[in-house]
Amino acid sequence: MTYEPSKERYTKIEYNRCGNSGLKLPPVSLGLWHNFGSVDSYENARDLVRYSFDEGITHFDLANNYGPIPGSAETNFGKILNEDFASHRDEMIITSKAGYDMWDGPYGEWGSKKYAVASLDQSLKRMGLEYVDIFYSHRPDPDTPIEETMDALEYAVRSGKALYVGISNYSATQTRAAYAELAKRGIRCLVHQPRYNMLDRWVEDELLDTLDELGMGSVAFSPLEQGILTDRYFKDVPANSRAGSANSPFLDADEVNAKRELALALNEVAKDRGQTLAQMALAWVLRRKTVTSVIIGASSTQQIADNLGAVKNTVFSDEELARIDGILRSSTVSA
Repeated sequence: MTYEPSKERYTKIEYNRCGNSGLKLPPVSLGLWHNFGSVDSYENARDLVRYSFDEGITHFDLANNYGPIPGSAETNFGKILNEDFASHRDEMIITSKAGYDMWDGPYGEWGSKKYAVASLDQSLKRMGLEYVDIFYSHRPDPDTPIEETMDALEYAVRSGKALYVGISNYSATQTRAAYAELAKRGIRCLVHQPRYNMLDRWVEDELLDTLDELGMGSVAFSPLEQGILTDRYFKDVPANSRAGSANSPFLDADEVNAKRELALALNEVAKDRGQTLAQMALAWVLRRKTVTSVIIGASSTQQIADNLGAVKNTVFSDEELARIDGILRSSTVSA
């Protein structure tokens, strides 16, 4: 059956300007880190993209190594684009990244121009695209001069293979260096993609202020701390969950069990706000204008629907923020 997007898709959410730029992003974006690989259900992945677009989510975040197997998320997304979105490409913000391990040998990771350019070309081929909207340096390379990594980002723009460029996982100091190097070349560093959630607040020390100063936007990943800041683990660790899998390198049952009481305490604040814990956690990250969008992962359309409920209330009273901070401080002390 031919897919026809909802005619109401642009009436459901307000879009945020990405820093001091002309680009607007939805407050909630769909990440394809999980559930879009070769081991996952293609039809479910297709449903997730369709549902997201129908709800006004126009931003789809990928990287070269998303899978498993690495690269397969881009391959599957390219198939979905071809089947359902060929006439809607210009309504979508599609991003990819290069920096982590992708293939064997000395040119398969980090920040050399050799790797980044090859990775971008491979990503475009997998997705069947002429360009991505944003191409990121996925992490800083301690052994490659920043000038070379920015060479690759400049090339991406000059060649027409990316409309914008950004960085991810860079410190405030590294962000300033990348921004300045690109600015010398007449290229705008549009956006930073950091990890940011209630339990990981490193960006608040200096990075967010730096982004404000430079006029950059930010798109936060892992805003739900791999599911800890949801109701997924309130009672136990389901065998079919990410934490319940013996193969997950990002979350384990011990970590979930150690933070269950914290999640339950935060949930009491969320209930008083009329939100689920996931909705409050997303709203909390979005409360500062510097954060243009949060990237969510999802295995079902119901999860996306629940997460989109966060945008209905992103305002926090001083009392609510104090309660949240008190819970987080107590957890840190007890740990």
